[in-house]
Amino acid sequence: MTLDTPPSLDEFATAARAWLATVAEPRSAVEWGVGSDSVAVFENWTAEEERAETDRISAYEQAKYDAGWGALTWSEEYGGRNLPMSYALTFRQEEEAYDVPRRTEMFSVTQQLVAPTIAQWGTPAQREKFVRAMLRTDLIACQLFSETEAGSDLAAVRTRAVRRDGHWVLDGHKVWTSGALVADFGVAVTRTDPTVAKHAGLTVFLVPMGAPGVTVRPIRQMTGGSSFNEVYLDGVELSDDMRLGPEGEGWRVALTVLAAERLDSGNLGLANADRAVELARHLDRTLSELECDRVADLVTRSYVQRLTGMRVAAAVVSGQDPGPEASLGKLLATDTMARTSEVVRTLLGPAVATDGGRWGTWAWTEHLLGAPGYRIAGGTDEIQHNIIAERVLGLPREPRA
Repeated sequence: MTLDTPPSLDEFATAARAWLATVAEPRSAVEWGVGSDSVAVFENWTAEEERAETDRISAYEQAKYDAGWGALTWSEEYGGRNLPMSYALTFRQEEEAYDVPRRTEMFSVTQQLVAPTIAQWGTPAQREKFVRAMLRTDLIACQLFSETEAGSDLAAVRTRAVRRDGHWVLDGHKVWTSGALVADFGVAVTRTDPTVAKHAGLTVFLVPMGAPGVTVRPIRQMTGGSSFNEVYLDGVELSDDMRLGPEGEGWRVALTVLAAERLDSGNLGLANADRAVELARHLDRTLSELECDRVADLVTRSYVQRLTGMRVAAAVVSGQDPGPEASLGKLLATDTMARTSEVVRTLLGPAVATDGGRWGTWAWTEHLLGAPGYRIAGGTDEIQHNIIAERVLGLPREPRA
């Protein structure tokens, strides 16, 4: 679906609502004590449930793409409409009013991180094979970045890729991979030259998750769920057409993914922060001064996070570099999550640790146990502070061995 002259935003929003009404019911206003009280940060699904939910979301994303609403800012080459970012944000706002499937992390990784990276770094054949398929979610992607030995230092990865008999052989171990059980491909950062500086000897590959030698093992978290996985690569053979970007340029390719990840993290935690404020309103007692202070602090900080996200969106819409706000987004999100936990513990006390059957109490254990994970996921808070200090503010680098 293409348009020579873009419609006005009002016309666009009206058309979006008309289409959404054909595929979903309007979302009911949240009513305290009614419906699900889940505030889980990471879903606690079985492998079968994760597969079923992924298929359900994919079906909606495919219908959206086919109707011309799924790749709004992309070129016609990839099934898009070449519309400015303001149209994508408008559609997202209209979509919030309808009971459509809520995308899991795998869909933002696939559509907003990996597809744009392949469009930028991929060969013509790779762009033809993967970009449309990932925008439509015919293919799902995961990130094979983190390793136990490297911590948050992505350039210190040890997974090796060696040329052998006209192909590449990958050996190594990746960890904290979301969606590895349902993904079709993994974007793997590997070391192809151990003799040069660590940032210079990296190469990125697109790894079929069903290839011989790929083993996925779920990691049990303290919530009881297994949202993350470790992935073993044991003699995985890949042809050179699965290499993404030039050999030895993997650091630049990985930074393309990470930059998009930072842009996508600004709204994390806000829904649960709002739910914690509602919890304070629905307690059957008067709040103490300390409780009022902590709730007010959470409200204030969540507004700061929202305003920062609006500044990032405004910059992107106008075609400008979003600047330091994009790097601050994840730190603000993890701070909001931590303070949400603090407010809930203060309000509920021991009730949060026992299942008394009361709506909106025991469910908070999923948030309390899951929220600390975001201080690590996507780069630790400490790494984010270093990025902001050194690359955004231009402060001197920390001494390094």
